[in-house]
Amino acid sequence: MAANWAERISVFSSSPSRFLCGTTAEAFLAELLRELRDDRASYSVKVLLLSPICEYPTLLCPSDSVGEETALELMSVFAQCPSKYVQFRCQLLLALTSALICTSCVSNQSRASQDFLDLLLQVAQDTSDLQGDGALRYLRAAACDCLRELEACSPGLLSQHLELLGGLRQREGSRLHQAYAGLHTLVLRNSVYQLTQEAGAGAEHLKALLGGNTTVAWEAEQDSGLMKHKDSALLASLILGPMGTVPTLQTGSDSKELRSVLSSLLEESYLLTPMCQASLLYRLTEVVAMVPGVPPSVFRAQLLRLLGTSEVCLLHATLLMKCAFTDSLFSAEDEAFILKRLVVLSQHPLLSTPEKLLYMDCILHFPENRPIGCGDGDETLPVLLTPRLASALLPTVLNDSATMLARLNLLSLVYLEEGGGRGEFRAGLPLRTPELAAAHRGTRGSREMVVTFFRATFLFLFYFSHLERFANRLLEKLCTLYFSHTHLAPQLINLADQTQEKLPESNWALRLLRALQGVITEAPLAQLNSQDLSQHLKMLARVAEEGEVPQQSTLSFLSRILTQSPASLFMSGDWRLGNSLLGICRRLLDHPSLDSLLIPQADILQHLACSYGDTDIQDHARLYYTLLTTLSREKLVSVLAQGLTEGGRQVKKRTLSSIMADSEGLTSTLSIHHTEEAIIKLVEAQSEQQEAIQSDVDSDQNQTENCPNTLTAYRLFSIRLHFTLTDNHYEELSDISVPCLFRERPAPIVKLRLNAIFTTQDGLSWLTVLPDIHVAFQQTFLPPPVPPAWGRGNTLSLFESLWDEINSESGEEDLQDCATSLFCCQLEEDALVALVKEHFLPFLISKFDEEETKVLFFLPPQSHVLLEVKSEEDAVHFKIATDDWQLLPHISSYLLTITTSQKNLRADCEA
Repeated sequence: MAANWAERISVFSSSPSRFLCGTTAEAFLAELLRELRDDRASYSVKVLLLSPICEYPTLLCPSDSVGEETALELMSVFAQCPSKYVQFRCQLLLALTSALICTSCVSNQSRASQDFLDLLLQVAQDTSDLQGDGALRYLRAAACDCLRELEACSPGLLSQHLELLGGLRQREGSRLHQAYAGLHTLVLRNSVYQLTQEAGAGAEHLKALLGGNTTVAWEAEQDSGLMKHKDSALLASLILGPMGTVPTLQTGSDSKELRSVLSSLLEESYLLTPMCQASLLYRLTEVVAMVPGVPPSVFRAQLLRLLGTSEVCLLHATLLMKCAFTDSLFSAEDEAFILKRLVVLSQHPLLSTPEKLLYMDCILHFPENRPIGCGDGDETLPVLLTPRLASALLPTVLNDSATMLARLNLLSLVYLEEGGGRGEFRAGLPLRTPELAAAHRGTRGSREMVVTFFRATFLFLFYFSHLERFANRLLEKLCTLYFSHTHLAPQLINLADQTQEKLPESNWALRLLRALQGVITEAPLAQLNSQDLSQHLKMLARVAEEGEVPQQSTLSFLSRILTQSPASLFMSGDWRLGNSLLGICRRLLDHPSLDSLLIPQADILQHLACSYGDTDIQDHARLYYTLLTTLSREKLVSVLAQGLTEGGRQVKKRTLSSIMADSEGLTSTLSIHHTEEAIIKLVEAQSEQQEAIQSDVDSDQNQTENCPNTLTAYRLFSIRLHFTLTDNHYEELSDISVPCLFRERPAPIVKLRLNAIFTTQDGLSWLTVLPDIHVAFQQTFLPPPVPPAWGRGNTLSLFESLWDEINSESGEEDLQDCATSLFCCQLEEDALVALVKEHFLPFLISKFDEEETKVLFFLPPQSHVLLEVKSEEDAVHFKIATDDWQLLPHISSYLLTITTSQKNLRADCEA
């Protein structure tokens, strides 16, 4: 049995949904609880049985009532379990906590949750093993963890027990003291916050809360209940935002009880682990921020230890404390010391890279005592960070990429603040010396070095593009770099794109493209190979998108490589090379200065059409030549379907009639894209027992912005519907194809599917997930598939033949799956008539007014269910016959549902 349960639990944990295809969640939960109550099962197996409840409580307990019943069962098991099985009892507490929290029993203050809370408090107070082996200590630790989880999920739940928790913390001398201190601090923070939300709450309520007089403290608790979810969300952090938004509790100067509790917690904080200390300090900071009557100086005794700490979490807690209290707790000397310490730690050789990056980020978000800015979360420099202090963070060639870029970013802000306004730099500006040069040398190395170089370049442009002298020098260096390393063309194109996007007021990107155009067109052809030529053409295609850049030199370069390059370069018919040439010509067709480019471009296209070694390239060149020489500019723009331009750069807009010249355009066409939301759905047809697919007519503007315009037009092609089974109640269905779906046409009738692949009129393929369709058992019923010419007599003869065959006693192999059953219920005569009209009318075989009603259901592909319904003296009898015995439970459940609803409807009408 133990091995069997281990295997079943393993199968369930690997795939709960697949496991539940063979059973139900209710049945599996009942098995688990029954085995947990069985005294013959070993406790090691019982620990294993609790894992599904701990890991999947919402799956096994889908409702609050089921969760409460499960909790009561588990508490009964806990009460009967001997105290020596500590591991099992701890696991029971965790399972109870998971079940009650995930089914909302705790937030609804159910009876089971109240009993469980009393049980946890009782276990937490049990110190009877202080002189023993300490086994009960593990159970108390588990109870403390469960209490903390309950309080975190339902803030304010333990507010009435604050004094009790404080006493437990003070009396505990073992290592459990840390758990009690964390729980006490959490409850204190939540309780004070709840007081700030109570109208009229003041010093006396706080004093009563800390003193255990819950009647005075929570006289309005029955009306207020537990904290709402939005208040719970606010509790996530009260001090990370502007301090003016922190709720406050006005207590005046009479807060000595709270000060006493805070002092006691702070004095004992050094006993905790660094992470627990940081958590305690963070929560106590929130408490003091919410109670102005308690001065921040209560933390003063801890500052010396915190300022010298080497723990990241404690230093972060100190910075949060500084953000909350500024100069009311930290002096100017403290502020300068913290900043210098952050600078030292951000370059400490014994620290890891993530830690040093964190310290640099803390510098950029340093909470100053008297901040100049508005503190909106952007990166700003503290006033005390001078260039001399920051010079310790100069990047070096030994730094890794992340550290180098972070230091570069920080120093750029420093020197921009110091000398950017005058347009000059100090001699030690890092951007001018070794780092860019080192990254420049790194372009011959790994991809990481290349990425670092271009990111550093972008950082420089982001901060200093307005300084012409240095921007021009950088431009020259990049041109020299490209001439030596043409494979960097994609990175340079991306640099130009990002600079144009992030710095729209700067023309540096335009100047870069113009300079690169000059480098390419003036290069000697004798040293040109096919790899360099491919990168040159890619760069010139990007330059051709700029309407402000003259293109005569580009056409001159193309003409030279066509006429002066070795014949083998083009006679070989390299499709990629020819496509790159056509890509430039394609963009020049929509250039603002097309009139001046007409003759040289026509010559190039004619040469490609006549001499290039690839037929596809010749055909495209011939088409472009025809368009160029025969259409007016307005018609040419319309044919190319380019639409408007943004900032002088062409904007691509694909349609089925667009002319695509480069292979890059094929990538998106051959890929399947995912829609943001479902744009089509399946609905049940009312007139036929089939499913209909129709477009979602929701015209929400947000969806229109998320999806391309072609999707919202509802002209979809080649729709491929695919269904994925979630259980084993139905056979697998093959995919269904729908040729097209237009919004203005009637929806086609198709079978049920779950997701769809379709093609839009722009040639792109999309994958969309359809909303779930839940098929009830009765939705599979169909009338018998008999010829249309059959009358009622023939259909009745069919019913009688099937009934006799299913009820026959012959042992033929074909009849082994046949079965009969009887379902009885109490129904009045008029209620039975109403039930037949509502549910059985489309499948009725006999006449409606006959004493015995005969019904025949056909379930595809070849199953039948026959009913004979007759009202007897004691009850209504539903005689059932079917050629598939596996359908009997579903038939019985269906009959129970419709008869119960009919009786309830009758009772409501009489009432």
